[in-house]
Amino acid sequence: MNILSLQSWVAYGHVGNAAAMFPLQRLGVEVWAVHTVQFSNHTGYGDWAGDVFDGPAISALVSGIARRGALGACDAVLSGYLGGPDIGRAVLGAVRQVKSANPRALYCCDPVIGDAGRVYVRAGIAELLRTEALPAADIAVPNSFELTLLSESACTTLSEAKSAVARLQAMGPRTVLVSGLRTEGTPVDALDLLVGEDGAFHLLRTPVLPVMVNGAGDVLAALFLYHRLATGTAPTALERAAASLFGVIRRTAEQGARELEIIAAQEEFVRPTRRFAALPC
Repeated sequence: MNILSLQSWVAYGHVGNAAAMFPLQRLGVEVWAVHTVQFSNHTGYGDWAGDVFDGPAISALVSGIARRGALGACDAVLSGYLGGPDIGRAVLGAVRQVKSANPRALYCCDPVIGDAGRVYVRAGIAELLRTEALPAADIAVPNSFELTLLSESACTTLSEAKSAVARLQAMGPRTVLVSGLRTEGTPVDALDLLVGEDGAFHLLRTPVLPVMVNGAGDVLAALFLYHRLATGTAPTALERAAASLFGVIRRTAEQGARELEIIAAQEEFVRPTRRFAALPC
């Protein structure tokens, strides 16, 4: 399996491509990584060094890969944090190139906007995601805050969340996975994940772990894309991705670490220690 991943990069820690690449590689995937930014560490530390790349730089890298004749063997494109609208359009240009070379390839869009009520992307990104990226996507993996913004609807009940997912699907993606969901039925010590595909919805619930880390959504998007490609079904992909991510976060909590323990917990990607069921809802 070959996946073109266009995301941010940090030298220290695990977000963006630095969160997505190794789990995919541990599962046997060839990852063609194109970095949209290169920072010393994620911005949550309040201090960082590095650069945001521009659209032409991203397009040039993808064109170089294309000249190797490789795009026909690309099974999917994965995108995450976009440094600016020009980078977003370069990513969409890459999607068009891949799909032209391999019409069966999937595009998985992680529409990174923010979380917990806070927007942390530049002006124009949310609108680009809504009007250009989602219409081109086969799979979208927003968190609950991003789902609310993109669908322009409340998600406080399960019924509202399902309706919001349907609104996103009407924009383009056949499959929508929502993370970090809390509705009227979610216990205080749990978090829900909701996936919708082909008119069916499945809910998966995991316990809340005592840790706050960046990059979990990036890992989830990569794992879900892999398992969706490998199994062909969204509920199974959700179960496998959630099991692995939970194992990594559990190990991170046990170590009291600020960064995801992706390397130390790598067996979780191939043999998760705890499983969860995605139930019809």
